Amino acid sequence: MRSETAEVVPRPPASIELGDIRVQTPVILAPMAGVTDAAFRKICREFGELPLREVPDLSNAPAGLYVAEMVTARALLEGSDRAWAMVQPDPTERIRSVQLYGTEPTSLAVAAGILVDRRIADHVDLNFGCPVPKVTRKGGGAAIPWKRDLFAQIVTQVRESVDKAASVQGRNVPLTVKMRIGIDDDHVTVFDAARIAQNAGVDAVGLHSRTQEQYYSGRARWEWITRLKEQMSIPVFGNGDIFSGQDAQDMLDQTDCDAVIVGRGCQGRPWLFSEITAKLWNLPEPARPTLRQVRDVLLQHALLTVEHSGNEDRTMREMRKHVGWYLKGFAVGGESRRNLNLVTSLEDLETRLNELDLDQAYPPSAEGARGRAGTPKKPHLPHGWLDSQQLTEEEREGLKAAEDGVSGG
Repeated sequence: MRSETAEVVPRPPASIELGDIRVQTPVILAPMAGVTDAAFRKICREFGELPLREVPDLSNAPAGLYVAEMVTARALLEGSDRAWAMVQPDPTERIRSVQLYGTEPTSLAVAAGILVDRRIADHVDLNFGCPVPKVTRKGGGAAIPWKRDLFAQIVTQVRESVDKAASVQGRNVPLTVKMRIGIDDDHVTVFDAARIAQNAGVDAVGLHSRTQEQYYSGRARWEWITRLKEQMSIPVFGNGDIFSGQDAQDMLDQTDCDAVIVGRGCQGRPWLFSEITAKLWNLPEPARPTLRQVRDVLLQHALLTVEHSGNEDRTMREMRKHVGWYLKGFAVGGESRRNLNLVTSLEDLETRLNELDLDQAYPPSAEGARGRAGTPKKPHLPHGWLDSQQLTEEEREGLKAAEDGVSGG
């Protein structure tokens, strides 16, 4: 998927040091529930590394970090098979990045320590940005930073636990946090929370430049990333509306952030990482894939997912959303789309895809925003949550319900 252009001299972007990790390309795959499993991470990372085939390997993370979908600490500690399957890395992963979600400091700390001790995690990220009502109405996700004492307890205890487990192995495992601007424009939390995290020894802060109320609607407000960067002495990662290589470069230039986090923009479009890498390294821009090439990537994605899960039927049901994302913009009739949404096997998927006009060029309508967007949503929070920024004992008891389930998304 590479275009034939005149030779361009690579220009390495500024690297980022996070513990034992040297991130040479300032790009991070955002952890997305039900999306960034081991198979998808592998495909995204390989695309990110594709433009660097002729460039010397300058770091242990040459094309950035690729973070696993968030998993609840409680599910790990209770021995959930599904939860432990979610954090198992692909054998080829260079850096094993895991995002934890939870509301109880001790559980999060113990789970993080176990992941480091078992060498499942070379990098731990904490989720304080999830806006999903089922999470926030119980005080989790984007609701947590409003309670300064709870937030401080979580980051402090997890930092201590990660350091303790890593020191035994002679490692330095970075801890990062990801958050939003705040609950809404009247309840901004990012600056206080970021300072608390920095003082607790967190290695970097990621900001999705929307509030919880904004959900995924409208435009991300990059100016908040700029404001945060001006106040921090640790790296700041910017998140929101990265849909092209130029978007990534623009965010870095406009906000002075240290790295960009890519979420919805790569859904059904893992080659976005090759575009971003090429842009940031001053390498030739990759050509957009034909439908035939998209089919090949989609089949590889499905095959890898089946291999990791060991359950073809369940995997094919979960792949249906990916199929829709991969085919966005291409001329695919309604009947074909319906048939593809009913596939139950790899063989069936390949047969249905081969029935399409595979010689189609990449359509312009496939570019730009993708994934969920919608409209702003009234924040769902526990009763009385905004009355105080200190956690009450009653609220602390109620938080235990926020950790039900395996994935926080």
